[in-house]
Amino acid sequence: MTESWSSSGLDVHLDWEPSTGRGGLAAAIRAAIREGRWQAGAAVPSTRSLAHDLGIARGTVTRVYADLAAEGYLRTAQGAPTRVATAGSLPQSAPRQAPRDPAPRWDLRPGRPDLTAFPRQAWITATRRALLRTPAAAFGYESELGAPELRDTLAGYLARARGVVADPERIVVCHGYSHAIAVVSRALSSLGVGETAFENPSLEMYRSIAAAQGQRVVGVPVDEHGLDVSALDSPAVVVTPAHQYPTGVTLAPHRRAQLARSGAFVLEDDYDGEFRFDHQQVGALQALAPERVVYAGTASKTLAPALRLAWLVLPRTLVEPVRAAMADSGSRPAVLNQLALAELIDSGAYDQHVRRSRAEYRSRRARLLAALPDSVRPQGIAAGLHLLLMLPPDGPSEATAMAACRRRALGIEGLTGYWMDTNRPGGLIVGYAATPKHAFAGATQTLIEALWEITA
Repeated sequence: MTESWSSSGLDVHLDWEPSTGRGGLAAAIRAAIREGRWQAGAAVPSTRSLAHDLGIARGTVTRVYADLAAEGYLRTAQGAPTRVATAGSLPQSAPRQAPRDPAPRWDLRPGRPDLTAFPRQAWITATRRALLRTPAAAFGYESELGAPELRDTLAGYLARARGVVADPERIVVCHGYSHAIAVVSRALSSLGVGETAFENPSLEMYRSIAAAQGQRVVGVPVDEHGLDVSALDSPAVVVTPAHQYPTGVTLAPHRRAQLARSGAFVLEDDYDGEFRFDHQQVGALQALAPERVVYAGTASKTLAPALRLAWLVLPRTLVEPVRAAMADSGSRPAVLNQLALAELIDSGAYDQHVRRSRAEYRSRRARLLAALPDSVRPQGIAAGLHLLLMLPPDGPSEATAMAACRRRALGIEGLTGYWMDTNRPGGLIVGYAATPKHAFAGATQTLIEALWEITA
Protein backbone atom coordinates (compact mmCIF):
# COMPACT_ATOMS: atom_id res chain seq x y z
CA MET A 1 0.00 0.00 0.00
CA THR A 2 1.34 3.45 -0.94
CA GLU A 3 1.98 5.55 2.13
CA SER A 4 0.18 8.87 2.12
CA TRP A 5 2.20 11.97 2.90
CA SER A 6 -0.73 14.35 2.75
CA SER A 7 -0.85 14.74 6.53
CA SER A 8 2.87 14.71 7.28
CA GLY A 9 3.98 17.51 9.54
CA LEU A 10 7.52 18.62 10.35
CA ASP A 11 8.42 21.61 12.46
CA VAL A 12 10.65 23.99 10.48
CA HIS A 13 11.95 27.50 10.98
CA LEU A 14 11.75 29.96 8.08
CA ASP A 15 12.75 33.60 8.13
CA TRP A 16 9.62 34.66 6.24
CA GLU A 17 7.31 37.61 6.57
CA PRO A 18 3.77 37.09 5.25
CA SER A 19 3.91 40.51 3.60
CA THR A 20 6.61 39.27 1.20
CA GLY A 21 4.17 36.78 -0.33
CA ARG A 22 5.03 33.84 -2.55
CA GLY A 23 8.38 35.27 -3.63
CA GLY A 24 9.48 35.87 -0.07
CA LEU A 25 8.53 32.30 0.92
CA ALA A 26 10.61 30.88 -1.93
CA ALA A 27 13.56 33.07 -0.89
CA ALA A 28 13.24 31.92 2.72
CA ILE A 29 13.34 28.25 1.71
CA ARG A 30 16.33 28.87 -0.59
CA ALA A 31 18.14 30.52 2.33
CA ALA A 32 17.36 27.60 4.64
CA ILE A 33 18.85 25.18 2.10
CA ARG A 34 21.92 27.30 1.28
CA GLU A 35 22.72 27.80 4.97
CA GLY A 36 22.47 24.09 5.69
CA ARG A 37 19.43 24.32 7.97
CA TRP A 38 17.51 22.17 5.49
CA GLN A 39 20.01 19.45 4.67
CA ALA A 40 20.40 17.49 1.43
CA GLY A 41 18.15 14.42 1.31
CA ALA A 42 15.94 15.54 4.21
CA ALA A 43 12.16 15.48 3.81
CA VAL A 44 10.41 18.84 3.85
CA PRO A 45 6.93 19.53 5.24
CA SER A 46 3.99 18.53 3.07
CA THR A 47 2.29 21.35 1.20
CA ARG A 48 -0.80 20.89 3.37
CA SER A 49 1.01 21.02 6.71
CA LEU A 50 3.27 23.96 5.77
CA ALA A 51 0.29 25.92 4.45
CA HIS A 52 -1.56 25.21 7.70
CA ASP A 53 1.41 26.24 9.86
CA LEU A 54 1.96 29.47 7.92
CA GLY A 55 -1.73 30.30 7.57
CA ILE A 56 -1.66 30.58 3.78
CA ALA A 57 -3.32 28.80 0.88
CA ARG A 58 -2.04 25.34 0.04
CA GLY A 59 -1.85 26.31 -3.62
CA THR A 60 0.74 28.99 -2.76
CA VAL A 61 3.02 26.42 -1.16
CA THR A 62 2.47 24.00 -4.06
CA ARG A 63 3.59 26.62 -6.58
CA VAL A 64 6.64 27.56 -4.44
CA TYR A 65 7.70 23.89 -4.22
CA ALA A 66 7.24 23.49 -7.99
CA ASP A 67 9.40 26.56 -8.66
CA LEU A 68 12.16 25.36 -6.29
CA ALA A 69 12.08 21.89 -7.84
CA ALA A 70 12.56 23.46 -11.26
CA GLU A 71 15.51 25.42 -9.86
CA GLY A 72 17.08 22.24 -8.44
CA TYR A 73 16.57 23.01 -4.77
CA LEU A 74 13.88 20.38 -4.17
CA ARG A 75 13.19 16.89 -5.52
CA THR A 76 9.65 15.59 -5.94
CA ALA A 77 8.35 12.08 -6.69
CA GLN A 78 4.87 10.61 -6.99
CA GLY A 79 3.71 9.05 -3.70
CA ALA A 80 6.83 10.13 -1.80
CA PRO A 81 7.72 13.16 0.29
CA THR A 82 9.37 16.17 -1.24
CA ARG A 83 13.05 16.26 -0.31
CA VAL A 84 15.93 18.72 -0.38
CA ALA A 85 17.94 18.07 -3.55
CA THR A 86 21.09 20.08 -2.95
CA ALA A 87 23.51 20.64 -0.10
CA GLY A 88 24.03 24.03 1.40
CA SER A 89 27.03 25.30 3.33
CA LEU A 90 26.93 23.76 6.80
CA PRO A 91 28.38 25.80 9.67
CA GLN A 92 32.03 25.01 10.19
CA SER A 93 32.98 23.79 13.67
CA ALA A 94 36.48 23.85 15.07
CA PRO A 95 38.42 20.64 14.36
CA ARG A 96 37.72 17.99 16.96
CA GLN A 97 40.63 17.75 19.33
CA ALA A 98 42.23 14.42 20.02
CA PRO A 99 41.50 13.15 23.55
CA ARG A 100 44.07 14.29 26.10
CA ASP A 101 44.39 10.76 27.46
CA PRO A 102 43.65 8.32 24.63
CA ALA A 103 42.53 4.87 25.67
CA PRO A 104 45.54 2.55 26.00
CA ARG A 105 45.84 -0.59 23.92
CA TRP A 106 46.22 -2.66 27.09
CA ASP A 107 44.01 -1.44 29.93
CA LEU A 108 45.11 -2.24 33.48
CA ARG A 109 43.87 1.00 35.00
CA PRO A 110 42.30 0.56 38.46
CA GLY A 111 38.78 1.40 39.54
CA ARG A 112 37.12 0.08 36.38
CA PRO A 113 35.03 -3.06 35.89
CA ASP A 114 34.97 -5.11 32.69
CA LEU A 115 32.39 -3.12 30.74
CA THR A 116 32.03 -5.87 28.14
CA ALA A 117 30.51 -8.02 30.91
CA PHE A 118 27.67 -5.57 31.57
CA PRO A 119 24.48 -7.70 31.78
CA ARG A 120 22.75 -6.10 28.82
CA GLN A 121 19.91 -8.57 28.44
CA ALA A 122 19.15 -8.58 32.15
CA TRP A 123 19.21 -4.76 32.18
CA ILE A 124 16.85 -4.62 29.18
CA THR A 125 14.48 -7.04 30.92
CA ALA A 126 14.63 -5.03 34.16
CA THR A 127 14.01 -1.77 32.29
CA ARG A 128 11.02 -3.26 30.46
CA ARG A 129 9.53 -4.51 33.71
CA ALA A 130 10.05 -1.13 35.32
CA LEU A 131 8.30 0.64 32.45
CA LEU A 132 5.34 -1.76 32.58
CA ARG A 133 4.91 -1.72 36.36
CA THR A 134 5.67 1.87 37.28
CA PRO A 135 2.84 4.44 37.40
CA ALA A 136 3.22 7.56 35.29
CA ALA A 137 3.55 9.74 38.40
CA ALA A 138 6.94 8.17 39.14
CA PHE A 139 8.42 9.91 36.12
CA GLY A 140 7.76 13.39 37.48
CA TYR A 141 10.00 15.44 39.76
CA GLU A 142 11.06 12.83 42.26
CA SER A 143 11.99 13.18 45.92
CA GLU A 144 15.47 14.43 46.76
CA LEU A 145 16.05 11.07 48.45
CA GLY A 146 15.57 9.05 45.24
CA ALA A 147 13.00 6.60 43.87
CA PRO A 148 11.14 4.90 46.76
CA GLU A 149 11.24 1.57 44.89
CA LEU A 150 15.04 1.55 44.80
CA ARG A 151 15.39 2.73 48.39
CA ASP A 152 13.12 -0.10 49.57
CA THR A 153 15.09 -2.62 47.54
CA LEU A 154 18.46 -1.31 48.71
CA ALA A 155 17.40 -1.54 52.35
CA GLY A 156 16.83 -5.27 51.96
CA TYR A 157 19.84 -5.92 49.75
CA LEU A 158 22.36 -4.04 51.90
CA ALA A 159 21.14 -5.73 55.08
CA ARG A 160 21.42 -9.15 53.44
CA ALA A 161 24.65 -8.76 51.46
CA ARG A 162 26.68 -6.25 53.48
CA GLY A 163 25.23 -6.38 57.00
CA VAL A 164 24.12 -2.74 56.88
CA VAL A 165 21.50 -1.48 59.32
CA ALA A 166 19.27 0.00 56.63
CA ASP A 167 15.96 1.86 56.66
CA PRO A 168 14.50 3.17 53.36
CA GLU A 169 13.79 6.54 54.98
CA ARG A 170 17.50 6.94 55.73
CA ILE A 171 18.69 5.98 52.24
CA VAL A 172 19.56 8.61 49.64
CA VAL A 173 20.27 7.78 45.99
CA CYS A 174 23.00 9.97 44.52
CA HIS A 175 24.36 10.77 41.07
CA GLY A 176 27.53 8.74 41.59
CA TYR A 177 29.96 8.64 44.51
CA SER A 178 31.47 12.03 43.68
CA HIS A 179 28.02 13.55 44.16
CA ALA A 180 27.58 11.56 47.38
CA ILE A 181 30.76 12.86 48.96
CA ALA A 182 29.86 16.40 47.90
CA VAL A 183 26.41 16.36 49.54
CA VAL A 184 27.74 14.73 52.73
CA SER A 185 30.50 17.35 52.94
CA ARG A 186 27.98 20.14 52.44
CA ALA A 187 25.64 18.64 55.04
CA LEU A 188 28.48 18.41 57.56
CA SER A 189 29.39 22.04 56.90
CA SER A 190 25.79 23.05 57.62
CA LEU A 191 26.12 21.36 61.03
CA GLY A 192 29.30 23.26 61.85
CA VAL A 193 31.70 20.40 60.99
CA GLY A 194 34.50 22.09 59.05
CA GLU A 195 37.28 19.49 58.93
CA THR A 196 37.33 16.07 57.30
CA ALA A 197 40.19 13.58 57.51
CA PHE A 198 41.12 11.25 54.66
CA GLU A 199 43.27 8.17 54.59
CA ASN A 200 46.83 8.79 53.46
CA PRO A 201 47.12 7.57 50.71
CA SER A 202 43.72 8.13 49.08
CA LEU A 203 42.20 9.53 45.89
CA GLU A 204 43.02 13.21 45.50
CA MET A 205 39.81 13.81 43.50
CA TYR A 206 37.59 13.06 46.48
CA ARG A 207 39.70 15.21 48.80
CA SER A 208 39.25 18.09 46.35
CA ILE A 209 35.47 17.60 46.28
CA ALA A 210 35.28 17.81 50.07
CA ALA A 211 37.48 20.89 50.08
CA ALA A 212 35.26 22.55 47.47
CA GLN A 213 32.32 22.16 49.88
CA GLY A 214 34.17 24.10 52.58
CA GLN A 215 35.89 21.25 54.40
CA ARG A 216 39.47 21.57 55.62
CA VAL A 217 41.12 18.34 54.53
CA VAL A 218 43.77 16.59 56.62
CA GLY A 219 45.47 13.21 56.29
CA VAL A 220 45.62 10.22 58.63
CA PRO A 221 48.27 7.54 57.99
CA VAL A 222 47.46 4.02 56.83
CA ASP A 223 49.59 1.00 57.71
CA GLU A 224 49.21 -2.76 57.33
CA HIS A 225 46.21 -2.65 59.73
CA GLY A 226 44.42 0.14 57.87
CA LEU A 227 43.69 3.64 59.16
CA ASP A 228 45.68 4.58 62.28
CA VAL A 229 42.64 5.54 64.36
CA SER A 230 44.83 6.74 67.22
CA ALA A 231 46.07 9.54 64.93
CA LEU A 232 42.53 10.70 64.09
CA ASP A 233 41.72 14.11 65.57
CA SER A 234 39.00 15.35 63.22
CA PRO A 235 35.21 15.47 63.68
CA ALA A 236 34.71 13.60 60.37
CA VAL A 237 36.68 11.04 58.39
CA VAL A 238 36.36 9.24 55.04
CA VAL A 239 37.52 5.61 55.09
CA THR A 240 37.59 2.49 52.89
CA PRO A 241 37.64 -0.09 55.70
CA ALA A 242 36.80 -3.30 53.83
CA HIS A 243 39.52 -2.80 51.20
CA GLN A 244 41.61 0.34 51.59
CA TYR A 245 42.17 2.20 48.35
CA PRO A 246 44.81 2.00 47.03
CA THR A 247 46.91 -0.11 49.45
CA GLY A 248 44.40 -2.97 49.54
CA VAL A 249 44.59 -3.64 53.30
CA THR A 250 41.59 -4.19 55.59
CA LEU A 251 40.88 -2.16 58.71
CA ALA A 252 41.79 -4.46 61.61
CA PRO A 253 38.97 -5.54 63.97
CA HIS A 254 40.32 -3.62 66.97
CA ARG A 255 40.59 -0.47 64.88
CA ARG A 256 37.07 -0.91 63.52
CA ALA A 257 35.77 -0.96 67.07
CA GLN A 258 37.97 2.00 68.01
CA LEU A 259 36.73 4.04 65.04
CA ALA A 260 33.09 3.21 65.80
CA ARG A 261 33.60 4.57 69.33
CA SER A 262 35.57 7.64 68.26
CA GLY A 263 32.55 9.96 68.09
CA ALA A 264 33.54 11.24 64.66
CA PHE A 265 31.19 11.18 61.70
CA VAL A 266 32.52 8.40 59.47
CA LEU A 267 31.86 8.17 55.74
CA GLU A 268 32.39 4.50 54.89
CA ASP A 269 33.18 4.10 51.19
CA ASP A 270 32.31 0.46 50.47
CA TYR A 271 33.30 0.82 46.83
CA ASP A 272 34.00 -2.87 46.07
CA GLY A 273 32.68 -4.72 49.11
CA GLU A 274 30.96 -7.34 46.94
CA PHE A 275 34.32 -8.61 45.67
CA ARG A 276 35.99 -10.51 48.50
CA PHE A 277 37.72 -13.62 47.12
CA ASP A 278 38.61 -15.54 50.27
CA HIS A 279 36.20 -16.83 52.92
CA GLN A 280 36.91 -14.05 55.44
CA GLN A 281 33.91 -11.84 54.80
CA VAL A 282 34.06 -8.34 56.22
CA GLY A 283 30.70 -6.70 56.85
CA ALA A 284 30.01 -3.01 56.83
CA LEU A 285 31.52 -0.85 59.57
CA GLN A 286 28.20 1.00 59.65
CA ALA A 287 26.56 -1.81 61.64
CA LEU A 288 28.78 -0.97 64.63
CA ALA A 289 27.59 2.66 64.85
CA PRO A 290 24.58 3.40 62.60
CA GLU A 291 24.13 6.86 64.15
CA ARG A 292 27.70 7.98 63.40
CA VAL A 293 28.63 6.10 60.22
CA VAL A 294 27.40 7.08 56.76
CA TYR A 295 27.49 4.01 54.52
CA ALA A 296 28.21 4.70 50.83
CA GLY A 297 27.84 2.14 48.05
CA THR A 298 27.83 2.32 44.27
CA ALA A 299 26.98 0.38 41.11
CA SER A 300 30.06 1.69 39.30
CA LYS A 301 32.22 -1.35 40.13
CA THR A 302 29.51 -4.02 39.97
CA LEU A 303 27.77 -2.77 36.80
CA ALA A 304 29.14 0.37 35.11
CA PRO A 305 30.25 3.90 36.08
CA ALA A 306 28.06 5.44 33.36
CA LEU A 307 24.89 4.51 35.29
CA ARG A 308 25.86 7.21 37.82
CA LEU A 309 24.18 5.39 40.70
CA ALA A 310 25.38 5.54 44.28
CA TRP A 311 23.61 5.44 47.62
CA LEU A 312 24.03 6.62 51.18
CA VAL A 313 22.62 5.09 54.37
CA LEU A 314 22.51 7.98 56.81
CA PRO A 315 22.41 8.53 60.56
CA ARG A 316 19.10 10.11 61.54
CA THR A 317 20.79 13.43 62.32
CA LEU A 318 22.06 13.72 58.74
CA VAL A 319 18.88 12.86 56.80
CA GLU A 320 17.49 16.39 56.64
CA PRO A 321 20.87 18.15 56.12
CA VAL A 322 21.64 15.74 53.26
CA ARG A 323 18.15 16.19 51.81
CA ALA A 324 18.72 19.95 51.78
CA ALA A 325 22.15 19.50 50.19
CA MET A 326 20.62 17.27 47.52
CA ALA A 327 18.01 19.93 46.75
CA ASP A 328 20.70 22.59 46.49
CA SER A 329 22.87 20.46 44.19
CA GLY A 330 20.07 19.98 41.66
CA SER A 331 21.68 16.71 40.52
CA ARG A 332 19.86 13.38 40.60
CA PRO A 333 20.32 10.09 38.76
CA ALA A 334 17.81 9.17 36.06
CA VAL A 335 14.63 7.71 37.57
CA LEU A 336 14.46 4.96 34.94
CA ASN A 337 17.96 3.76 35.88
CA GLN A 338 16.94 3.70 39.54
CA LEU A 339 13.83 1.66 38.78
CA ALA A 340 15.74 -0.73 36.52
CA LEU A 341 18.35 -1.35 39.22
CA ALA A 342 15.60 -2.09 41.73
CA GLU A 343 14.09 -4.63 39.32
CA LEU A 344 17.53 -6.14 38.64
CA ILE A 345 18.14 -6.68 42.36
CA ASP A 346 14.63 -7.93 43.13
CA SER A 347 14.78 -10.48 40.30
CA GLY A 348 18.06 -11.97 41.55
CA ALA A 349 19.86 -11.05 38.31
CA TYR A 350 22.08 -8.55 40.14
CA ASP A 351 23.35 -11.19 42.57
CA GLN A 352 23.96 -13.58 39.68
CA HIS A 353 25.98 -10.96 37.83
CA VAL A 354 28.01 -10.11 40.94
CA ARG A 355 28.80 -13.78 41.57
CA ARG A 356 29.90 -14.31 37.95
CA SER A 357 32.07 -11.21 38.11
CA ARG A 358 33.54 -12.26 41.45
CA ALA A 359 34.60 -15.62 40.02
CA GLU A 360 36.14 -13.97 36.96
CA TYR A 361 38.06 -11.33 38.93
CA ARG A 362 39.27 -13.94 41.42
CA SER A 363 40.69 -15.95 38.52
CA ARG A 364 42.34 -12.89 36.99
CA ARG A 365 43.98 -11.91 40.26
CA ALA A 366 45.38 -15.41 40.73
CA ARG A 367 46.75 -15.50 37.17
CA LEU A 368 48.37 -12.10 37.60
CA LEU A 369 50.01 -13.06 40.90
CA ALA A 370 51.35 -16.29 39.39
CA ALA A 371 53.00 -14.38 36.54
CA LEU A 372 54.70 -11.64 38.57
CA PRO A 373 58.49 -11.64 38.91
CA ASP A 374 59.83 -12.23 42.42
CA SER A 375 61.32 -8.72 42.57
CA VAL A 376 57.93 -6.98 42.97
CA ARG A 377 55.89 -7.28 46.14
CA PRO A 378 52.09 -7.51 45.81
CA GLN A 379 50.23 -5.89 48.69
CA GLY A 380 46.66 -6.19 49.95
CA ILE A 381 44.03 -8.80 50.64
CA ALA A 382 42.37 -11.09 48.08
CA ALA A 383 39.60 -8.72 47.11
CA GLY A 384 38.48 -5.98 44.77
CA LEU A 385 39.47 -4.97 41.28
CA HIS A 386 43.06 -3.86 41.81
CA LEU A 387 46.44 -4.94 43.14
CA LEU A 388 49.23 -2.75 44.50
CA LEU A 389 52.73 -3.71 43.40
CA MET A 390 55.53 -2.26 45.50
CA LEU A 391 58.85 -1.90 43.72
CA PRO A 392 62.11 -2.96 45.42
CA PRO A 393 63.55 -0.11 47.57
CA ASP A 394 66.90 -0.25 45.81
CA GLY A 395 65.43 -0.92 42.39
CA PRO A 396 63.86 1.16 39.61
CA SER A 397 61.72 4.18 40.43
CA GLU A 398 58.01 4.43 39.86
CA ALA A 399 58.67 6.90 37.04
CA THR A 400 60.91 4.35 35.31
CA ALA A 401 58.23 1.67 35.66
CA MET A 402 55.49 3.96 34.34
CA ALA A 403 57.65 4.91 31.35
CA ALA A 404 58.19 1.23 30.51
CA CYS A 405 54.44 0.69 30.62
CA ARG A 406 53.69 3.72 28.46
CA ARG A 407 56.13 2.54 25.79
CA ARG A 408 53.99 -0.58 25.51
CA ALA A 409 50.68 1.35 25.38
CA LEU A 410 49.77 -0.13 28.77
CA GLY A 411 47.32 1.82 30.92
CA ILE A 412 48.23 1.69 34.60
CA GLU A 413 48.53 4.08 37.57
CA GLY A 414 51.33 4.98 39.94
CA LEU A 415 51.03 5.20 43.71
CA THR A 416 52.84 8.53 44.15
CA GLY A 417 49.85 10.70 43.22
CA TYR A 418 47.75 9.25 46.06
CA TRP A 419 50.00 10.44 48.90
CA MET A 420 49.16 13.67 50.73
CA ASP A 421 52.82 14.33 51.47
CA THR A 422 56.19 13.81 49.78
CA ASN A 423 59.07 11.33 50.05
CA ARG A 424 56.74 8.35 50.04
CA PRO A 425 57.39 5.00 48.36
CA GLY A 426 56.21 4.46 44.82
CA GLY A 427 54.42 1.53 43.28
CA LEU A 428 52.08 0.42 40.52
CA ILE A 429 48.31 0.12 40.97
CA VAL A 430 47.17 -2.63 38.62
CA GLY A 431 43.48 -2.88 37.76
CA TYR A 432 42.88 -6.42 36.55
CA ALA A 433 39.15 -5.96 35.86
CA ALA A 434 39.07 -3.22 33.22
CA THR A 435 40.39 -5.15 30.24
CA PRO A 436 37.95 -7.40 28.34
CA LYS A 437 38.23 -11.09 29.11
CA HIS A 438 39.71 -11.99 25.72
CA ALA A 439 42.48 -9.39 26.12
CA PHE A 440 43.49 -10.11 29.72
CA ALA A 441 46.27 -12.56 28.84
CA GLY A 442 47.82 -10.02 26.47
CA ALA A 443 47.58 -7.20 28.99
CA THR A 444 49.17 -9.35 31.69
CA GLN A 445 52.00 -10.43 29.40
CA THR A 446 52.66 -6.80 28.46
CA LEU A 447 52.89 -5.83 32.15
CA ILE A 448 55.28 -8.70 32.87
CA GLU A 449 57.49 -7.64 29.96
CA ALA A 450 57.65 -4.10 31.34
CA LEU A 451 58.51 -5.37 34.83
CA TRP A 452 61.22 -7.69 33.53
CA GLU A 453 62.72 -4.81 31.57
CA ILE A 454 63.12 -2.59 34.62
CA THR A 455 64.07 -5.26 37.17
CA ALA A 456 66.42 -7.46 35.10
